[in-house]
Amino acid sequence: MADCADAVLARAIVEPDGFSGWPKENGAANFANMGLFTDNMLGEAMLLQPLVLAARAILADEKLRAAYGAKASVWLTTSEMIFAKWDARGAWRPVKDGGVWIVPDFGLNENRTGWTEGYANRLSNGFTMQANKQNAISLWLLALHRATGKIVYRERAQAWWAVMKTRLRPGARSGALVWNYWSPAGPWDYKSPDMSHRTLKHWVGVHPNGVYYAIDVAAMVEAYESGLGFSADIIGRLAATNRRMWNGELRAARFAAIDGAAADQRWKDTPGVLWEALAPYDPVLRDVFEANFDPAGWTGLWVTPWWLERLANLGKPSPLGPAAR
Repeated sequence: MADCADAVLARAIVEPDGFSGWPKENGAANFANMGLFTDNMLGEAMLLQPLVLAARAILADEKLRAAYGAKASVWLTTSEMIFAKWDARGAWRPVKDGGVWIVPDFGLNENRTGWTEGYANRLSNGFTMQANKQNAISLWLLALHRATGKIVYRERAQAWWAVMKTRLRPGARSGALVWNYWSPAGPWDYKSPDMSHRTLKHWVGVHPNGVYYAIDVAAMVEAYESGLGFSADIIGRLAATNRRMWNGELRAARFAAIDGAAADQRWKDTPGVLWEALAPYDPVLRDVFEANFDPAGWTGLWVTPWWLERLANLGKPSPLGPAAR
């Protein structure tokens, strides 16, 4: 891991504002920001979260600290620099219910010596990230808070989860919860700056690929276990939702879309998926998980150790919850 981290961090370049990144063409590709040569906050969060988690473990262990402590410190310093970069670029927006991360509407110019014209209005333009991206970034920030003790990272994660909670709504089936893949958060999400035409930059609705919802649920469970705004009632309703999506077959489990819509052929195998983060909280979902999980698969690399850790704590607060942190 340390060798891979060294190789990736060595590829970073210093950008015009003095911060480092890994920019590329369409680096933050989405419906509103195509064509820009830029780096990507989501990608950086996904890179850095495991490094932050590892750094915390390394620095807490005398032998590991002696061998890898210097590298762990670099990983944390890099994470803090990346947070400061996006903060300085206006990627964080306070909103009524909390705060959201946006993709800035600028990138490096053709000579890579400055910015495109969107930089001047960076505090008001941009595009709100989708829920799964907000959740992934928040998990990175929560890990950074635990590793450094700095409250700002926890506050930002909590502010997004406050917004996420407001987006949950009753589903068509009793007790179920649904939410949109993306929702506008401010005037920057409209094609007309004054919102006069009410034309959004992105469609609003349930995504036909159920994998995105598993990401959201995992983050909401983490927020619940960390005391950051989700109640036991919400966790229970999420579990009830996932049970209603299930076909009832234990060893041939399949899941429908969260809103019951017909499967989109682009994602015909994953209109819905098991929300495995809820397995510790629901015996039915736990049985489905254990009957279908393949520890030799790609997800087994990270889910297996997580599940082995949880087996001894079923029915109790997560060992990774606030009491242990």
